[in-house]
Amino acid sequence: MSLVSKSLLLSIRTSTTRLMSRCFSSGLTKSAINSQYLKVAQPKLLPIRQTILARYSTETKQKIDEMVKSDDVVIFMKGTADQPMCGFSKAVVDILNMHGVQFKSFNVLSDEEIRSGIKEYSNWPTIPQIFFKGEFIGGCDILLEMHRGGELIDELSKIGIKSKLEED
Repeated sequence: MSLVSKSLLLSIRTSTTRLMSRCFSSGLTKSAINSQYLKVAQPKLLPIRQTILARYSTETKQKIDEMVKSDDVVIFMKGTADQPMCGFSKAVVDILNMHGVQFKSFNVLSDEEIRSGIKEYSNWPTIPQIFFKGEFIGGCDILLEMHRGGELIDELSKIGIKSKLEED
């Protein structure tokens, strides 16, 4: 099952669960809910979700593709490099700053299309997301492990960036 299908199914299940909770609290039986409400609720969600996905697949994908390739190191994060809005984003900024890496960052909180689109683009569910020369590296956990294991220095040198932590 594709990521899009899983996401759509999760959206339908979540809406269905909310609807069932409201119906049970109002005293309706399960058979009444199944016959009257669930069959009506699910099809209404599909066109909305399909419209969102269609918009991502063209305009947003192109925009993200340009953003990812705009610099050697690009981060999609919550907040800005000067003022991260979550601990994971701050950790990524701190690690890159320790290595003396110049990077471009994009605040996903300022653009919902980019926030959801970057997750589809990279097939990675969390933010922050790090890209080296247009190639997806991973999230905070991956970058942290690369840093701890010394692999980050090697990866940076592959893209022509000398780490401040590199021994001469």
